[in-house]
Amino acid sequence: MTDILIRPIEARDNDAMARIIRAVMPEFGADGPGFAIHDAEVDTMSDAYARPRSAYFVVEREGKVIGGGGIAPLEGGDVDVCELRKMYFLPEARGIGAGNAMMLRCLDAARLHGFRRCYLETLTGMDAAQTLYRRHGFQTLCGPLGGTGHFGCDQFYIRDL
Repeated sequence: MTDILIRPIEARDNDAMARIIRAVMPEFGADGPGFAIHDAEVDTMSDAYARPRSAYFVVEREGKVIGGGGIAPLEGGDVDVCELRKMYFLPEARGIGAGNAMMLRCLDAARLHGFRRCYLETLTGMDAAQTLYRRHGFQTLCGPLGGTGHFGCDQFYIRDL
């Protein structure tokens, strides 16, 4: 792995993460209705993940934020289930171990916050992401859990923590 730093998000990172989310999601056709790109929290990620049992981290390389990912309670789900949320990386962050490192950091945070399972939603065509999820023990589900509002997603995963 190259010289990357994974750290908790700060207010100064909000603009960078909003730009990353708005650049990466359309790359995979995830810019229409029912996708996280339209979530209100996109512009104020540091505030959104300052809530109880939530955490968001950014990946920084040479002083530049190049990706991020986090966990939060699953909306409308069981109290012991968190959701892996808004894990997106610029092309320069891919293939250097950032996804693996971020996944480990997020799963550790989920355990620290007392969750017993981690759920995520994704999209057909995000093949590298799905490979990462399976490598970290996520199993496919037949349908969504909770009420995320992300009806554009068509792939669902869960794992025990």
